Amino acid sequence: MIAPLLELQEVTRSFPGPPEVRALRGVDLTIHEGDYLAIVGPSGSGKSTMLNILGLLDRPTSGEYLLGGEPTTTLDDDARTALRARQLGFVFQAFHLLPRRSVEENVMLPLIYSDAPRGDRESRAREALERVGLGHRLGFRPDVLSGGERQRVAVARALVTRPRLVLADEPTGNLDGRTTEEIMTLFEALHEGGMTLVIITHDTTVAKRADRVIRISDGRMSERS
Repeated sequence: MIAPLLELQEVTRSFPGPPEVRALRGVDLTIHEGDYLAIVGPSGSGKSTMLNILGLLDRPTSGEYLLGGEPTTTLDDDARTALRARQLGFVFQAFHLLPRRSVEENVMLPLIYSDAPRGDRESRAREALERVGLGHRLGFRPDVLSGGERQRVAVARALVTRPRLVLADEPTGNLDGRTTEEIMTLFEALHEGGMTLVIITHDTTVAKRADRVIRISDGRMSERS
């Protein structure tokens, strides 16, 4: 039997008060290679905490998180950073593109500390941009792009490291309806190509596009059939 890509086992996350805030309460979650999952819930439900745990940006208060079969909760910060760089790609609502860098340079940024020669980094950035339909925008700066194009650049940046899992945090939150449709169609194409995707969203319409929908409320999770 193939081991899951990701497992959360009885994960909790609490923040000291007063009063103490219990953001996650005994969460169990299993994700396999090729899954397309949406985690949906209102503001304050625990979505951001879940993203930080899954992205190795925060540690559970209790429980275990296994990524690629490797326990992560006892790893030191350097090991967690290295594992995150190898396994995970991130897409954020606000794009987080550097305005003075070209599209190609923005996509290359996650590879800056890699041992690959610059030529290899450039070819991987171009490959990722071609994959999202922006191979013709290499030398452009983000401020001349549309919102949808900037989000495509952000997706390419997430793909350039060839991660096993892409985490997208409210990826359509700053987009209009037409552009949201374009980005969701892109995610579906990536999934059909074998990418494992987790989308964190408050938008139930966006969530319904995924194969699996997990609702989070008051730090507890339940899966819709």
